[in-house]
Amino acid sequence: MEKVQLIGADLAAMQELMSTLKEPPFRAKQVMQWIYQRGRFDFQQMGNLPKTLRDKLDGAASIVLPRITARRLSQDGTQKYLLELADGATIETVLIPEGSRRTLCVSSQVGCAMDCRFCATGAQGFERNLTVGEMVGQVLAVQKDSQEKITNIVLMGMGEPLANYEQVMGAVRLWNDPLGLGIAARRLTISTCGLVPGIRRLSREGLQVVLAVSLHAPNDDLRNHIMPINRRYNLTQLMEACREYVEATNRRITFEYALMQGFNDSPEHARQLAQLIKGILCHVNLIPLNPVDGHGWTSPTKRQVLLFQEELARHNIEATVRAARGADIEAACGQLKSRLGGKEVGHEHSS
Repeated sequence: MEKVQLIGADLAAMQELMSTLKEPPFRAKQVMQWIYQRGRFDFQQMGNLPKTLRDKLDGAASIVLPRITARRLSQDGTQKYLLELADGATIETVLIPEGSRRTLCVSSQVGCAMDCRFCATGAQGFERNLTVGEMVGQVLAVQKDSQEKITNIVLMGMGEPLANYEQVMGAVRLWNDPLGLGIAARRLTISTCGLVPGIRRLSREGLQVVLAVSLHAPNDDLRNHIMPINRRYNLTQLMEACREYVEATNRRITFEYALMQGFNDSPEHARQLAQLIKGILCHVNLIPLNPVDGHGWTSPTKRQVLLFQEELARHNIEATVRAARGADIEAACGQLKSRLGGKEVGHEHSS
């Protein structure tokens, strides 16, 4: 009989296992706490379980993390991990330290089908969705390797989270669950390139997560050029869904805007952007484009970025410039793919 993989199991699944093993339901909570809160992945180390149960679990279940095959360290302290999954597929995950915060940028798919023209993951193409266990496993594997507690999670790694909706929601709930990782919902960010049905569905979940929408252009002509999704859901439809999301949740949306020199970075583009998002409870993250081989775009000058930000401020739009983290190891926004770039500083394995 194939063993049950417990990374990704919620309370209901864990209780079902205990029922199968003819054990009392309260044991399910104990096992969850050992795995998700204490980071113990060997049943024999779960000290408050009777030896008979530990032996049963050894025979019926397994706890297998994604395998860390390589790790890169940026000069700013960011770490990028290459993780191998059970079927041999590989993904990247990025740990970003900032003060007392430890943010993990998690992948939701192997590759991506959205084909955004400035993104390395999109150029790779789509292979498959990740499971709840594979997303939760990224967090546990990095915590084990770094010996640091993850405080914030952003679903901004490889893939389009809302295209893998059910599995992403399962992971979000486990990250948030007090019996899981116990991370506050407001420290969990779900990013999307603009899947309108997914945004509407998310607005009905009753979760206090952060929604980040990758906008990157202030009009349909420009957005059609760099983001094929805009031909399916144009900016009018996307802004309508964003307004509905804010009305339903009373949560502020983050609009991500990658600035590309000579393409979308002029004061006129800033005025168009301000008009587009006017009246929506939101914040704009300005991202000077991170270099990706083959796309041909470059980042604007610091002065151009500042002028863009100032123009938004004149229209009462709050915007901050996101500091590039890990760009020297290809770990910044838009640079992730299924192979590691940069200088290797460590080679470790998780089990």
